[in-house]
Amino acid sequence: MKRFLLRLLLPLLALTLTGCGYNEIQRLDEQVKAAWSQTLNQYERRAELVPKLVNSVNAYMVNERTVLTEVTEARAQVGKVQINVNDVSDPALMRQFEQAQAQLSSALSRLIAVSENYPQLKSDGLFRDLMTQLEGTENRIATERGRFVRAVQEYNVYIRQFPTLITAKLFGYDVKENYGVDRQPEIMRNPEVKFDVPGSAAPAGVEHAEVVSRS
Repeated sequence: MKRFLLRLLLPLLALTLTGCGYNEIQRLDEQVKAAWSQTLNQYERRAELVPKLVNSVNAYMVNERTVLTEVTEARAQVGKVQINVNDVSDPALMRQFEQAQAQLSSALSRLIAVSENYPQLKSDGLFRDLMTQLEGTENRIATERGRFVRAVQEYNVYIRQFPTLITAKLFGYDVKENYGVDRQPEIMRNPEVKFDVPGSAAPAGVEHAEVVSRS
């Protein structure tokens, strides 16, 4: 009798959940996880490239060991923040991950800037190949992050609509924090521009301008 009632109620339950948006919530939630998984793949690829890049420039940069140390330490910090696709609903952990990745990006930017002072390094085939791979990885990271942002937006919009929001509340599906939202003031801040003017030069003799990134 119980088995008969179960067989009778299951189709009705499935029909009810489908009508209230439950299945679509599942699809959108999985879409968010898939997008974040692809983003993580590219971040991991970048982390794997960093040691090779540091080794390739180590023999050339004698006076800039601090820059190499910063890159190595930033890469190690990234490795300490363990995150997976199920952590997209944890704002605190996502924030730690973003901060670690931003620190690595900043360190890599300084390394690339310093490398401009080494013509022999820039002509080294291994260095050029690594820089090409790194540039490609950065582009892929940006692409996958964009897809993740769109996936989170679609998911958030759907679960906030009526009557889907009732289903979302019943099953514990909350709005997900999108990438970079917590750093919006920092991201949108104008860069600081410094002009290095020699003391003996006239006011119009500006010879160098440096844009200092705050991200």
